[in-house]
Amino acid sequence: MEYIIHIDGSFGEGGGQILRTSLALSLVTGKPFHITNIRAGRGKPGLMRQHLTAVEAAARVGAADVEGNSLGSPELTFRPQAVVAGQYSFAVGTAGSCTLVLQTILPALLTASEPSHIILEGGTHNPMAPPFDFLIGTYLPIVNRMGPRVAAVLERPGFFPAGGGRMTVEIEPAGALSPITLLERGPVQKQSARAMVARLPRTIAERELEVIRETLALDRNALQVEEVSDSKGPGNVILVEVASRYVTETFTGFGERGVPAEQIAQKTAQAVREYLKAEVPVGRYLADQLLVPLALAGGGSFRTLSPTDHTTTNVEVIKRFLDVDVSVDMTDDRTCTISLERR
Repeated sequence: MEYIIHIDGSFGEGGGQILRTSLALSLVTGKPFHITNIRAGRGKPGLMRQHLTAVEAAARVGAADVEGNSLGSPELTFRPQAVVAGQYSFAVGTAGSCTLVLQTILPALLTASEPSHIILEGGTHNPMAPPFDFLIGTYLPIVNRMGPRVAAVLERPGFFPAGGGRMTVEIEPAGALSPITLLERGPVQKQSARAMVARLPRTIAERELEVIRETLALDRNALQVEEVSDSKGPGNVILVEVASRYVTETFTGFGERGVPAEQIAQKTAQAVREYLKAEVPVGRYLADQLLVPLALAGGGSFRTLSPTDHTTTNVEVIKRFLDVDVSVDMTDDRTCTISLERR
């Protein structure tokens, strides 16, 4: 009788992360799973285009048998066969996030038998997803410290809602991932801010950067306006990078129609201030991203801000696939230490 893991997609934060983590760990472990109530916690439940692309990408990489892989489907069965490294190209078809699709297949390819070359087309800078700049500035440098060598290049940005972005990723796998600890941030060595605008007035970026400069007391030389000329649609992103001795964090704010640029920048600056005040190395979004690679490495720990619903939900999914203990120990009401250890 076939053993299959059953996942209720409505538990915890009830979003697409449950599906992506399940796909990623199914590929790595070879364990099939059946998920119901996909994205039940969202306004439009079921598989959207970017989630379906993630399923199809995982199916190709894992030579998997899939049932329920259609737009709007509330359930899915995924049976992987074997991870196959190589050259792949995936198009989300909308402004759906390229980085979230990559997040689904990257864990399996980090320890594959051969290198891989991935082309991803769609959204590279969208709300509710890690932007490309977070990927190369914050996440991949830590992954590379665990053994593999992953490099990504942005060929064309794609903003929500038009999309049309393109990025390439080169993956040199390692035999196994090495555990790491991130318990100290170390001295802050540099802070900088960059505001991107595509098919929008430059003054939007200038107003955002002025708020960032005043709120975070940055030197004007640390500010940069980037006018994107090859975007398929309008877009605006504010990015603040905090480089410390042991980690670099990236904070992002996305322009919204009808929301003043100053408000977007102020919200981003407040997130930076919260991070700096807490004196932790790992921000909330990076905490979500580190759980899977550390679990696959069989151990590691990091200090971060109080866990989000995304984080606690991700922990529960990981426990369904891997024999690993995950502890979340609150240091105070604002910070915690998350530790993973193979049983």
